Amino acid sequence: MTELDPAVQQFVDAVNAGDAEAFFKTLTADASMSDDGQERDLADWTASEIFSTNGRMKVESVSGPTEFVADYSNDRWGGMRTAWRFTVRDGLISRFETGQA
Repeated sequence: MTELDPAVQQFVDAVNAGDAEAFFKTLTADASMSDDGQERDLADWTASEIFSTNGRMKVESVSGPTEFVADYSNDRWGGMRTAWRFTVRDGLISRFETGQA
């Protein structure tokens, strides 16, 4: 099985720990993201979709060091199958894209 890039693994671990401080340490200062193809404000999105709603992800399959499919759940939407893709620059995540898989 392909292993995740260390920055991506730290991202997953921080989400699952509910640790916003550790989460933001995985990102570049200018990090950006999209959800279902729509650009989102990263701070607002992570607050509403991860940290204030108990977001958790269980990685189901890894297609490369920066791509995986996960069962993602939070208190707002319940569970859903999601695809995640990351751009890693100098050991930090500069962009991530997620959406239903």
